[in-house]
Amino acid sequence: MPVAPPVAPVHPPARLLMGPGPISADPRVLRAMGAPLVGQYDPAMTGYMNETMALYREVFRTTNEQTLLVDGTSRAGIEAALVSLLEPGDRVLVPVFGRFGHLLVEIAERCGAEVHTLATDWGTVFAPEQVEDAVRAVRPKLVAVVHGDTATTMAQPLAHLGEICRRHDALLYVDATATLGGNAFATDDWGVDVASAGLQKCLGGPSGSAPITLSPRAVAVVDGRRHVEAGIREEADVAREAGTRIASNYLDLAQIMDYWGPRRLNHHTEATTMLYGARECARILVEEGVDAAVERHRLHGDAMLAGVTGLGLAVFGDVAHKMHNVVAVHIPDGVPGDAARAAMLTDFGIEIGTSFGPLHGRVWRIGTMGYNARRDAVLTTLAALEQVLRGYGVPLTGGGGVAAAREVYDGAAATAGAAA
Repeated sequence: MPVAPPVAPVHPPARLLMGPGPISADPRVLRAMGAPLVGQYDPAMTGYMNETMALYREVFRTTNEQTLLVDGTSRAGIEAALVSLLEPGDRVLVPVFGRFGHLLVEIAERCGAEVHTLATDWGTVFAPEQVEDAVRAVRPKLVAVVHGDTATTMAQPLAHLGEICRRHDALLYVDATATLGGNAFATDDWGVDVASAGLQKCLGGPSGSAPITLSPRAVAVVDGRRHVEAGIREEADVAREAGTRIASNYLDLAQIMDYWGPRRLNHHTEATTMLYGARECARILVEEGVDAAVERHRLHGDAMLAGVTGLGLAVFGDVAHKMHNVVAVHIPDGVPGDAARAAMLTDFGIEIGTSFGPLHGRVWRIGTMGYNARRDAVLTTLAALEQVLRGYGVPLTGGGGVAAAREVYDGAAATAGAAA
């Protein structure tokens, strides 16, 4: 048999990930993920699990007991929420304002739900009264909405949606993957019943773990469908079984809650390394202060917005409802979008993104989130983008992007100095 050539160890190239996610992970998170493994029922491990739950209660701004991790990417958290809440025939309302609203529709349909949608143009969001009118007409069991859609960079206001859902006896699920940790998010104050996220954006970690929190209302729905596996169930578990069994075993939140709870009822082997990373993401955020982290994302997002405008680029969408952590700009006429992105990567080691669907090839998306929501990353990206645009003959003011961003930073420093 032929001898296979040797395979070198992994040695990724140096990259500054300034797209819509994933982003460059915080070095402290990567160091935490290099820690030795322990058994899943080792007291150290169960202690880390409890600490992780407490940390994410602070991150989500909730007192929900059931605040934990789903092992998998942010999509695993979304699917765990929907498959555990929805039974075939349940009515669901999904306000769609970008690519990821369509994802919620896709998953809800796979759950056998009767899915109704509310649509608006990409680059816009919904007013509360639009959502309430649709809720009144549909009478859903669940309203499922994306908080921040990175495909459009828009952030849907949520402050009134929980109250609307309660008035009409509906649950509210929110996909906070793109926003948690970098934009205001108040689970309890906003009446959010279930929210899930991922590490790879504002939380500053790698993809692979999905924090999730469930209100007591949502827990009651999930508990009403509890079925424990035959190999580990006890007589009391059989007596409690009710409702339609949750269609996914791996993403069954009833069983996952038992695994994270005092029973430690075996469900799967916890992804120890990812738990270390998720715990460190939350620890860093809580150490900084959630409000301070949101303000940091706002500052650097404002600087990037000013910078791309200073380069003469037109910003996509309703800027008043833009997320702090990502901006979309129209690709200038005559510039090949993918080739320019390749030049950013090849010449400068910087990654920016394109978009999906109707925006593919029309806009670039530039992120300032997590560990990369910092001054040097913003200014370096703007300086590199200027050089790439010059190479394609785009007329611009030399240094205009960096200068505009620095004005934002100088103004913030002056305001902070005056306040001190």
